[in-house]
Amino acid sequence: MRAWFPWISLVARLVLGGVMLVAGALKVTDPETAAQAVRAYELLPATLVEPVGWGMPFLEIAIGLLLIIGFGVRAAAVAAGVFMVVFIVAVASAWARGLSIDCGCFGGGGQVAPGQTKYLQEILRDIGLLALAGWLWLRPVSKFAVVSEPDPEPDPEPRGVTAS
Repeated sequence: MRAWFPWISLVARLVLGGVMLVAGALKVTDPETAAQAVRAYELLPATLVEPVGWGMPFLEIAIGLLLIIGFGVRAAAVAAGVFMVVFIVAVASAWARGLSIDCGCFGGGGQVAPGQTKYLQEILRDIGLLALAGWLWLRPVSKFAVVSEPDPEPDPEPRGVTAS
């Protein structure tokens, strides 16, 4: 392992965790608006809009905190990556269907005037965050983590080699 990989993983943890924490914290204070943002995508049945809108901010906060403190980094990175894929698909879907909505990623959300959308920027941001999640999945060991995941140990006995 390269000596600087744990430093890159630290930065990835803090950036991805910070984004998840802030996004969740901004939505958790106004769950009705969060549900309105989910509703604007027109992807979920009405019965799921409220539970998703109200529950998603708590999951984002939990994932963000786990990443920031460095506990369960690989699992938290996978969860954040799943969120990013869902967000990318949802924003791309809204864009493809001609909806004019605010993504609601950091609070707010819902209908906006045509030309006020920022779909490309939102997708590119989420692709960048997905890349950070991918890095953390591959390289979860980082500096200043509460619990550092062990590096895979090399195989003590090579396989397929016979002793003479």
